[in-house]
Amino acid sequence: MTNEAARIAENVAGVRGRIADAAARSGRQASQITLVAVTKYVSAEMVRPLIAAGCIDLGESRPQQLWEKAAALADVPVRWHLIGHLQRNKVRRTLPLVTMMHSVDSSRLLSAIEEEQLDTLPVLLEVNISGEAAKQGLAPKAIEPFLVEAAGYRHVAICGLMGMAGLEGGLETARRDFAALRELRDRLRPRCPAGVTLDELSMGMSGDFEVAIEEGATIVRVGSALFEEVTQ
Repeated sequence: MTNEAARIAENVAGVRGRIADAAARSGRQASQITLVAVTKYVSAEMVRPLIAAGCIDLGESRPQQLWEKAAALADVPVRWHLIGHLQRNKVRRTLPLVTMMHSVDSSRLLSAIEEEQLDTLPVLLEVNISGEAAKQGLAPKAIEPFLVEAAGYRHVAICGLMGMAGLEGGLETARRDFAALRELRDRLRPRCPAGVTLDELSMGMSGDFEVAIEEGATIVRVGSALFEEVTQ
């Protein structure tokens, strides 16, 4: 094992330990939290030791990078998650590669996915929970009518919400934003149309994933914490 691979394995173990501790603080098991390893800043070869350390749920923000890495890593079992924005002209090439899409934020994108998808694709609705103008995502008040629309699609399974904390304010602001997303989910859950579930909450990144888990995250998207002290 190379020094880089050994360090990545140590980082993965450390992050999983922190996930377990945060899950315990929220009265849950670590097995109830999915770690999506964000690989957008590293090469495909640097991802291999990550997979060897047990991270098979991988997240990419840009479709082109996902295409390239999926091709380079076609020989290993990976579940790809698209966690960034998807333009409609990239839907056809992207859909066959992904296990889950975290960032659906428009009716037009949802319709494009429905038209191209043959099997049922799990998707999360991206919510701009912080209200920052620079962030993408649906406004919280737009989620309920969106769920009604989405219920009519046969090949799209709405299974939860995704959000990011505000850029300013540190962990206190992050906790507030994550709690707001969970509370939104909890309000909407009893009124979900048939075929729509809101079981998943994708929130929390390297700097705040423990707070996200404490506030109810079921999926955390961790990147830089997995590659600390690794030459990339």
